[in-house]
Amino acid sequence: MIHRLSDVHSDKIGYGTKIWQYCVILKGATIGQNCNINANVFIENDVHIGDNVTVKSGVQIWDGVVLEDNVFIGPNVTFTNDFAPRSRQHPKEFLQTTIKKGASIGANSTIVGGITIGKYAMIGAGSVVTKDIMSHELWYGNPAIKKGYVCSCGNKCDKTFVCTKCKEKIK
Repeated sequence: MIHRLSDVHSDKIGYGTKIWQYCVILKGATIGQNCNINANVFIENDVHIGDNVTVKSGVQIWDGVVLEDNVFIGPNVTFTNDFAPRSRQHPKEFLQTTIKKGASIGANSTIVGGITIGKYAMIGAGSVVTKDIMSHELWYGNPAIKKGYVCSCGNKCDKTFVCTKCKEKIK
């Protein structure tokens, strides 16, 4: 389903994906199956989005960003891809940013280019992420710092790395 008020140039969009109004998706972008791309999202050319990904409203996903399967991107998350941007001057290569399977990024967070956020990691709303984050880590703040661990179900783990809700041990 592609809303009639969106401007979609890519033909690499998986079955069951929904693209809502006022989205712009450039020709080179790849989007997997069963994704939900909310209103007012811009997706550049060299972007790869896996299956079952949710991208909330107001997000721009620039060249060099990979969102693996089951990733959640909250409203107004900002990605960057160039450490020294200048108008009309493009780097030879954009920074590569990877958000691994099952990771969640809270609303209004900024993700500095060139980093990897690990599987099932969680970034709290309003955070500024400037370095790599390992799997299952919980980070928030400006700059974001590690505050603990989360289970693949999204709940915080205790000091023994056991989920307080589903009782899964993550380490």
